[in-house]
Amino acid sequence: MREQVLAAVRTGPGTTELREYPMPDVPDDGALLKVEVAGICGTDVKMYAKPVVPGPVIMGHENVGVIVKAGRVFRERQGFVEGDRVFVEHYVPCRRCEWCHLGEYRHCEATDWRTNTDARRYGYTSADNQFHLWGGFAGYLYLPWNAVVHKVPDGVSAELAGIVTPMSNGIEWALFDAGVGYESTVLIQGPGQQGLAQTVACKQAGASLIIVTGTTRDAARLELARQLGADHVIDVQREDALERIMEITGGKGVDVVLDCTAGAGVTPVLLGIDALKRRAGTLLIQGEMAAFPDFPVKQVTEKAITIKSARGHSYRSCELALAQLASGRFPLDRLTTHTFGLHDVDRAIRAVGGQSGDEGVIHVSLLPWK
Repeated sequence: MREQVLAAVRTGPGTTELREYPMPDVPDDGALLKVEVAGICGTDVKMYAKPVVPGPVIMGHENVGVIVKAGRVFRERQGFVEGDRVFVEHYVPCRRCEWCHLGEYRHCEATDWRTNTDARRYGYTSADNQFHLWGGFAGYLYLPWNAVVHKVPDGVSAELAGIVTPMSNGIEWALFDAGVGYESTVLIQGPGQQGLAQTVACKQAGASLIIVTGTTRDAARLELARQLGADHVIDVQREDALERIMEITGGKGVDVVLDCTAGAGVTPVLLGIDALKRRAGTLLIQGEMAAFPDFPVKQVTEKAITIKSARGHSYRSCELALAQLASGRFPLDRLTTHTFGLHDVDRAIRAVGGQSGDEGVIHVSLLPWK
């Protein structure tokens, strides 16, 4: 009898079922990953509540595991062999288009589920597609020849490697997109896993001032932000955030604002615009707002503010994130706060969304073999 793979499958809004799929026959240009850790982030919370991709979906797009089977062509093209522990990016690009040749495969049409109904992206692709195992909430994950794979350094555990995605986003958005560097002054809004990752990235880059804001319920996260390198933290419910920022900066404001509030509305963006220095600051935002009435264009142009959007990560930022984890310079294990097994996927997702009653949640790891 053919071996079966157990998977937690999203079958509808906020609904998960455990299902079995046949172990795929791995072609010469493919491989099979035994999933050790599948990280869960805020995007999973949104996609679980309001699915965009129809059909049964095995969620899980932050995946780490061990290659247990690899075809000859896969080994030759990828340079990985059976037994390697790897981090798998969620993009499955075509490797042929202009974006892929530029190394910007995150923009490849073949992996964009928003515009391509046949896109391949881990955690977003229907399990009805060939090989079925297109998400990390399962015992195994299928790797085609064009999967984007990174070697996990020796000494980095699978669970710690599970935070590569938020770490690489922090590096991509803060350093590469917003240009944070030596002597930069930075405001990071929101002390979740993305905000804390950006705190580390900014500190490592040599920022001279890092301010992190959050709410009263974020007290523990704000304290962790201090431990990871923040110079000041602000509870926006207990202090006038703008007044405090101007007091800290001597009225100058900051060079860069990184909005990591992910759906908190227009208030953080307006605060960011006010908090930026008088000339040529940079505001990086996540695309969570459908509309922004009365956007202060005049103020933005008068201050010569550059607005950029946060959009995924690159190969380089993933490699740097892995190197950061391997360095041991920061206590990044404190971000990995909760683990759940395959039977508790619903609770794990709700924990990230603050809906499960679990306390102190920052980053949640799903361990399919727990």
